[in-house]
Parts: sequence; structure tokens; C-alpha cells
Amino acid sequence: MEKYRLLREKLLRDGVVTENQLVPAGPASDIDLLRAHDRRYVEGLRDHTLPEKELRPIGLTWSPQLLERSLTSVGGFIAATDRALKDGFSGLLAGGTHHAHADRGEGYCVFNDFAVAALRLLELGKVKRILIIDLDVHQGNGNSSILGNREDVFILSLHGERNYPFRKVPSHLDVALPEGTTDETYLEALDNALASVTFSPDIIFYQAGVDNLREDLLGTFHMTFKGLSARDRRVLEYANGIPVALAIGGGYARPIELTVEAYANTFKVAKEFLKK
Repeated sequence: MEKYRLLREKLLRDGVVTENQLVPAGPASDIDLLRAHDRRYVEGLRDHTLPEKELRPIGLTWSPQLLERSLTSVGGFIAATDRALKDGFSGLLAGGTHHAHADRGEGYCVFNDFAVAALRLLELGKVKRILIIDLDVHQGNGNSSILGNREDVFILSLHGERNYPFRKVPSHLDVALPEGTTDETYLEALDNALASVTFSPDIIFYQAGVDNLREDLLGTFHMTFKGLSARDRRVLEYANGIPVALAIGGGYARPIELTVEAYANTFKVAKEFLKK
């Protein structure tokens, strides 16, 4: 959990953002959550009435603080999508909880922020088509289980072939890469994948997980800071003016400062594009 605080501190210390560019997130409402999640699941988490066996796959112990943080993280990404539509780009210093399904959480993900935010924008008529670019090392099975059959959402996922989740839910376009994937191999695969997407979105949701880093404890790739920054540039170049809402996704390096450095680099790349 400390990585979120460390990222905020680093972005301010390095001058990537200023205090007035950071806005506290508010919690997601039940109306928002129920667009993507089952009522029984949402109410069970709020009331702490879900059986322990249903909480166990999340990997986090239930507490009022966990519930508050999870609601606020989803609310933060909702706010980021609204702000991106207004300004062209916005990022959440958390989020990317792509393993949460409609009726259950998994893999440190309680609620699915991308699914909630996507269905909200579509139902409110703010956009007609959404592209999700998910570059976490782990495939977003929750994104796919909730949104994978929709024609107004397109999910592109590059992920580790032999990594969690071990039962993957097909996305619209999945690119599974082998253990030990390097910067060069990854970037070539990303270029090919982006070139094959013919979907024309009104907004892009970018899951910019940095658990692709060589030092990550839960990753299987051998990518470097340089390779991850090149990845981020490719995504923003691909957007070419389409609004982008970003969430930071996974990152579990030891020491954790390596993960924080990689996250910060993503925002530095984004700032380069905003200046242009």
C-alpha cells in the first residue's frame, strides 16, 4: 500500500505535478457500482456479510478502511474519465483493478474501476465507444468477463502467457507473451497489436501496470524503465488526440521504490505529450 503514498510524494518532489493538479477522489456510489457489479456482492462488501470463502480470492482482509479505499479508488477513476473528456488526459494515482468480476473480487481487486467507469459513460451518453488498452503483465479477466461481449467496448491486452490469472477470460484482442520477454520483443508485439485495432473510440482507458519490470516479484517479463517509457509513448502516440484516462495498475518490485520510479516515468511521459 505504501507505493501509492510514495508515488504522490515523488511526483510532487520531481515537479511532475503540482499540488493544484491533484484532486482528492470521492467514493463511487451504489448507482455507479451496480452498473457493473451484482447487488448481492456490493451489499455484502458494504455490510461485511460476504462469506469468508468469497473474500479469500481478493487477497486482502476486509476492513472499513479497505472498503473506503476501494470505493474511493473507483470514484477516482470515474473522475479521471470525466476530466479526460474535458482536458484530453487525466490519471489516477491508483486503480486499474481489472481482476474484479461482476459477482466477486480477485487478485487484490475489490471493484472493477474500468468496467464501472465504462458503463457509466456509455449509459449517460457521454461517449459511444471505449477502447481499453491493458498493458499490465496480468490479463484483465474481470474486464473481459464484464465487458468482453460488448460491441461498444474493445479490450486489447498484452500479458504474460503463464501468469495469473491462470484461467483467462478472452478479451477482444489478447496477446500472450512468454516468460523473459524483453523490451524489444514487447514493443514489437505492442506495435503489431495497435496496428491491428480498427476500432475507433471516443476515449481510451489505459491500464499502465508496471509489473512488466524485470525486478517485479509477480511478473514474468524482463523489461526495463526505458522499455516501459517507450511503451507509454507508443500508447499516447496511438491516441493521437483521443482523450486518455490512465490508471497505474500492478507493480510489486522489491524494493518498492523501483515500482514507484516506473509509475512516475509514466506520468513524465504523459507530461511530455501534454506540453506538445
